Amino acid sequence: MSKHFPHIFEPFTVKRTTFRNRVVMPPMGSNYATYSGEVSEEMKDYYGLRARGGTALITVENACIDFPLATNGTKQLRIDGKQFMPGLFELTERIHKYGALASIQLNHAGASAYPERLGGLQSVSSSSVPSKEGNPAPRPLTKQEILNIVQKYADAAERAIGAGFDMVEIHGGHSYLLDQFLSPLYNKRTDEFGGSYENRARFARLVVEAVRARVGKWVPISFRISADEFIEGGNTLEDTLQLLEYIVPEVDIINVSAAVNDSIQYQIDKCDLPDAWRAYLSESVKKKFGKPVILSGNIRNPQIADDIIAQGKTDFIAIGRGLIADPDWANKARLGETDHIRKCISCNIGCADHRIAKSKPLRCTINPSVIGGEAYKRQKVTRPLHVVVIGAGTAGLETACTAAEVGCTVTVLEKRNEVGGMARRIARFPEKTRIEDFPAYLEKRAAALPNLEIRLNTEATKELLDELKPDILYSATGSDPMLPPIEGLRELTDAEGSDIRSVEGFMSNIPFYEKNAEGKKVVIIGAGAVGLDVMEFFTLRKADVTVIEMMPAFGKDLDVVSKSTFHELLIKHPVNMHLGTALQKVNPHSFVAAKDGVTQEYPFDYGFICMGLVPAIPKDNPFETYAREHGIPFDNIGNSRKTGQIMHGTESGRNIINTIDAMGGFDL
Repeated sequence: MSKHFPHIFEPFTVKRTTFRNRVVMPPMGSNYATYSGEVSEEMKDYYGLRARGGTALITVENACIDFPLATNGTKQLRIDGKQFMPGLFELTERIHKYGALASIQLNHAGASAYPERLGGLQSVSSSSVPSKEGNPAPRPLTKQEILNIVQKYADAAERAIGAGFDMVEIHGGHSYLLDQFLSPLYNKRTDEFGGSYENRARFARLVVEAVRARVGKWVPISFRISADEFIEGGNTLEDTLQLLEYIVPEVDIINVSAAVNDSIQYQIDKCDLPDAWRAYLSESVKKKFGKPVILSGNIRNPQIADDIIAQGKTDFIAIGRGLIADPDWANKARLGETDHIRKCISCNIGCADHRIAKSKPLRCTINPSVIGGEAYKRQKVTRPLHVVVIGAGTAGLETACTAAEVGCTVTVLEKRNEVGGMARRIARFPEKTRIEDFPAYLEKRAAALPNLEIRLNTEATKELLDELKPDILYSATGSDPMLPPIEGLRELTDAEGSDIRSVEGFMSNIPFYEKNAEGKKVVIIGAGAVGLDVMEFFTLRKADVTVIEMMPAFGKDLDVVSKSTFHELLIKHPVNMHLGTALQKVNPHSFVAAKDGVTQEYPFDYGFICMGLVPAIPKDNPFETYAREHGIPFDNIGNSRKTGQIMHGTESGRNIINTIDAMGGFDL
């Protein structure tokens, strides 16, 4: 129990299995398995760290029950043969070592199978409907194939219990095979597996019954469902409640999720969805069936989590990306150390986009060591070292805190009157306020370190550096808006009295634009991430929005969740999108742009220049020169090295550990 959040930390028993609290790690692909599908050392470290952090139940990521047709991902865990059991047993040992329960999600990808692992085979499904727009068409399964797959689930469940898992979860949502039968989006069958609720639920019911028969009456079975698919033609909550009537008799816990591939922003929640926004879904399921439920959905705040458990809306809280960001979420909440929780900002870059779109191993924008955690703190410098960091954005603060935590004396020089840099300014977007959690966390982390000093309103000069005598110098001076030499662009952007603003100018005037957006004609130059954020802001506030982008497509480097978010926005709200169109001239109240040699003028009430960012490095980089002249290590990190994502700056900030090590700052 905890005096701070008593409902989160009240134990809960399902059959004979007792959970030490209500915090569950839901299944999330990691790409940490070996290519052949076995448990790796990285995977054991990754899950063990979350168990050590106080989580009650670790649900290991979806495991392939029938390779290759069931596969999902480049390095997916497998459970379709006995050869995988030794590694799985070692994984459950690691999880149990820290007092957590272990579950594993059993899954068949169906039409969502990873094409490169199919070896030329056609994927399978209920019908020939792709599980994602643009994907190849699958072939419908025969009745005998369906019955064979039912046994594959049962075989996998038996292996899971033999490998030491305390329970199993069956995946029935998110556009995977069972959902491809449950959902009318995909299921166009006319036999006993299609049409009515009972028929569409038949496959899932057979799977649950077969798993129950194999694992016995006392092993808890969880069933994950997309309670609302949030897409036209898909299952609504009312549909799901009907379907579950046929599935849940042998189910012990219902894991209430949402959405499908083409509405992924409601499955892997986009940034602007509030904590526990799905609570009405779990509440409805719990009310109808009276069984324990798990709720996920952007839950970051322990108080909100405690409240919804107290209100009876859920029994368990699934902290997914939040546990990637901070493995110690549960322990910190139990001790009331909420200011020191590194809360996920729902950027979906290192987790979702790395794995789904880029086939990379899982990473995190705000946690530079997903596998190692805070093990770096065990090292301490063996001699006095003074680290000076120029710039107090997220990259600079991560550098400063990391260095201070291993015993360095650290001074941060920041020319502005606040810390947090670009991340804090982007958080002023009403749809991006969750990002503020990261600079706020870094600020509190820095304040707790007595050997770290931050000097605001302080310009870094050679004279000041001479006074400070750094042993290591890091530059994290951030970025500036890109303003190429186009007629009128530099003269009018952010000028006094001008209606043309850079993204910096926009962020400094958001309250004005919130009150004065409706009905205004807005033209945005640039359809990268920031330009689309500005587009979203004005579109949602009923402005007449035009976007001009010189590339043939918008949002080229966006993560998969943001792409789906903006795709939905453009369907619901009209935006004049001009692709392959290059800015030629800037007038006080119009832009002139050309496409295929044809020039057009675009008048506006407000014009915005969102053409990207460039590193804010002083000419000839005097900081690097200073470091070279004094023979000390130097690094230029974050946006001042390469503009892009917060994650790159966070990673390079943590890498100061390697700089210290390379100069002999730690014991061998």
